[in-house]
Amino acid sequence: MSFALIPLEEKQRVIGELSAIKADFASRGWFAGTSGNLSMRIGDYRPDAFHFAVTASGKDKSKSTPEDFLFVDQTGKACETTRMKPSAETVIHCEIYRLTGCGAIFHTHTVFNNLISEWFWERRSVPIEGVELIKAFNIWDEEAVIDVPIVSNFADVPRIVPEVTERLNPRIPGILLRKHGIYAWGEDAFAAKRHLEAFEFLFEYAYRWELLKAGKK
Repeated sequence: MSFALIPLEEKQRVIGELSAIKADFASRGWFAGTSGNLSMRIGDYRPDAFHFAVTASGKDKSKSTPEDFLFVDQTGKACETTRMKPSAETVIHCEIYRLTGCGAIFHTHTVFNNLISEWFWERRSVPIEGVELIKAFNIWDEEAVIDVPIVSNFADVPRIVPEVTERLNPRIPGILLRKHGIYAWGEDAFAAKRHLEAFEFLFEYAYRWELLKAGKK
């Protein structure tokens, strides 16, 4: 389906959902200094052809304006005439959609997701063992163990994409950029939000647990 054939009400629904999520995350302090970005896919999907709404670059996400989001295609190119620019990290969203076919991707910068990404950088993944909130990822094994991948963070964002391609784990709906933040995704906005909240809880838990273990030595 071409972008022009996607019904207006569907576009309005997506923008409405993203606006509500943006306001929620902003109230938690998850968008410091205009950081972070959100997106939701819209219309039909093929790995080589899809569209999504994404946050515009450089906006104060604690405020709501008509210029908060724009629609782009699978290459990150705007689908409509606009003066807005998509988030600089839109290419990462493009790759995650291509690899997973998910419905929404949310990216936040928080103190704990930055700290934990550096703490376990040499390992290249964050190990989490037996914590109840692992079930948020539909992993129901008793005393489940997961590893959240960590990839390099480059100022030249397209350089990050090959590592995302290589390290993305279909079992884990998230990937960390070193000293940057978490990308979490899901089949829809509700699932992506649940996954993001679970990751943030688990990262804080993992960091505090590492401090407790260090204090016992």
